[in-house]
Amino acid sequence: MVASELQTARTELDDAVDTAGDDIRDDLRETAAEFSKLETETETVDHAVLDDHLNTLRQLRERAGGETEAAVDRALEHAESYREDLEQA
Repeated sequence: MVASELQTARTELDDAVDTAGDDIRDDLRETAAEFSKLETETETVDHAVLDDHLNTLRQLRERAGGETEAAVDRALEHAESYREDLEQA
């Protein structure tokens, strides 16, 4: 179940890329790629690393608008849910 939250977050980011302006499109792509990498991690994902990605998304959400902002917001919800299910190291 944990991986599916991260997959869903990545899918939402892919949707956000489709509607994003040039100023944030690359950052959204990079974060989606990082989430894809995290999906395949065999070890527990580090909370600090995930927190960095969440902070990036929060900043991008502030710069986004309309459909892009909504997709980033949904991605954040799923990623935060994923984080809640992670074990603290």
